[in-house]
Amino acid sequence: MKTDSKVVLGFLAGAAIGAIAGILFAPEKGSDTRQKIAKSTSDLGDNLKDSFNEFIDTVKHKYRKAKREAEDMVEKGEEKLSNLNKQLKNTEA
Repeated sequence: MKTDSKVVLGFLAGAAIGAIAGILFAPEKGSDTRQKIAKSTSDLGDNLKDSFNEFIDTVKHKYRKAKREAEDMVEKGEEKLSNLNKQLKNTEA
C-alpha cells in the first residue's frame, strides 16, 4: 500500500511540476498565466482529493475485511472450545 501511495503522489507531483513549468515558460500575458496557474492548482487539488478519497476507501475496505476475518476466527475458536468442553464432560462421565 505504501508503494501505491508513493507512486500516486510522485505522479501528481511530476504532473504539477510539468504543468507549472509549461505555464511559466509559455509566452503569454501575465493575467493569462495566472489564470492557467489557478486552474492547474485547482485541478491538482481535485486530483489529490480524489486520490486521498480512494486511499481512504481502500483502508476502510481492508479494515472491514480484517475485522470480519477476526470475528470468524473468534467464532471458530469458541466452537472449538465448546466442542472440547463437551468432550471433556463426556470423558468424565
